[in-house]
Amino acid sequence: MPMKPAQSPLFETPLRFWHRDAVVERHHVPPDRTLLDLLREDLRLTATKEGCAAGDCGACTVVVAEAVNGRLQYRAVNSCIKPAHAIDGLALWTAADLAKSDGTLHPVQQTMVACHGSQCGFCTPGFVMSLFALYQRTVAQGLAVDSHSAHEALSGNLCRCTGYRPIVQAACSLQAEPAQAIDEERILAALQTMATTEQPSGDYQRLTTLPALLQARAQHPQAQLIAGATDAGLWITQGLRRMPQIIDLTRVAELRRVEHYPQHIAIGAAVNLQDAFEALAADRPVIAPFGERFAGWPVRQSGTLGGNVANGSPIGDSMPLLIALGAQVVLMAWRKGRAVHRHVPLDQFYTGYRQSLLAADEVLAWVVVPRPAPGEWLGAYKVSKRQEDDISAVCLAVQLHVQDGRITAARIGAGGVAATPARAVQTEAALIGQPWNEATLAAAQQTIAQEFSPLSDLRASADFRRTILGQLLRRAWLESTGHSTVRLEALA
Repeated sequence: MPMKPAQSPLFETPLRFWHRDAVVERHHVPPDRTLLDLLREDLRLTATKEGCAAGDCGACTVVVAEAVNGRLQYRAVNSCIKPAHAIDGLALWTAADLAKSDGTLHPVQQTMVACHGSQCGFCTPGFVMSLFALYQRTVAQGLAVDSHSAHEALSGNLCRCTGYRPIVQAACSLQAEPAQAIDEERILAALQTMATTEQPSGDYQRLTTLPALLQARAQHPQAQLIAGATDAGLWITQGLRRMPQIIDLTRVAELRRVEHYPQHIAIGAAVNLQDAFEALAADRPVIAPFGERFAGWPVRQSGTLGGNVANGSPIGDSMPLLIALGAQVVLMAWRKGRAVHRHVPLDQFYTGYRQSLLAADEVLAWVVVPRPAPGEWLGAYKVSKRQEDDISAVCLAVQLHVQDGRITAARIGAGGVAATPARAVQTEAALIGQPWNEATLAAAQQTIAQEFSPLSDLRASADFRRTILGQLLRRAWLESTGHSTVRLEALA
């Protein structure tokens, strides 16, 4: 019996990146193959470890660099949830690439040894790579490492043995180590020779312009659209989903910008979370500590604000904040030979669990956030089992305008309490026009406890979530009325 002819596969997209002073070129890499699997199984580079396969523990951390304004920009990323093709045209380092050929350790390795920063050793390669990225951002630029930057750089790495003190000590000791320079000119030249070109077709499409992205989306509405892939990577490793075709928007130049206007800022869908939160915190400093708790450093360096919003998880932390700020999303598509767009208020964007108004041929292109109006007060709160690098049980953001002791405007965004990120409109109504005192607070606490019907799950019970909503409102009242020791940071 004759065999059926095989279906024509999608055009295979090659993969090239710089590693160990040479350009590595690989073919026939599936679009949904992770960088960790490429390193360990295909290239036999086993210094990079698999811990959780979920971007939580940091054992798989590697460092990638790209050319930005004639310099290399270094990022520590989780290789377990990053598609291998996402590093096309970039430079890559693993923990086995830092020592010199004669065996001389890199300063970050030497300081880990000197400070006894390793015990069982399984997590050590990830810590070393996070320190390497920190070294390149600071010590290599003539800057010192302080405790805050050390904790921030290591926030995506977990260890069961050391208690972290010697590792933080190692990070803060980096400034005393002799510099070890990287020949950036040579790497930049290599990156230039393999500069990513437009891939308008194929199983992994890397687009560099907005029109090309919109046209690709129109032609392939079934393809998986990714930005940082910090959520999509979990669908591969934890959900075991196959993605035969991926459209990657992280190289689209127009969407890698934060645009500033008199009345608002527009954050492109390819802007990573770290840069997005820094842009938001420039107008509202209270957002800075909230952004630091969003996720560990590698996730904030890879994931994007646009991707977090488009994914629409009910426990995503950015959406309650953005809803409280009155943000809108700009949805774009290629129709009848031209780009079209529409603006949708974020609190009207979600239609169900991980469902939204985004059409199959549309791309979420920008998140538009109004600038603060005079008299605005903002509080943003996250409750999770772990202080660092953890998903919220409840997230609440409260924006208030109080004049002469009376609330004139209020917007409240909540996460973890409904099937979608939600706006607490009933609670807002209980506040607006009322004096901002304990009686009004008590009424608002009762309202918000009844406004949502949260589920019980492994992170928290429904009763706990309802109680916490009311307590976070009380925290907002305390902070907005001048109490200074409401947060753990203040006590520290």
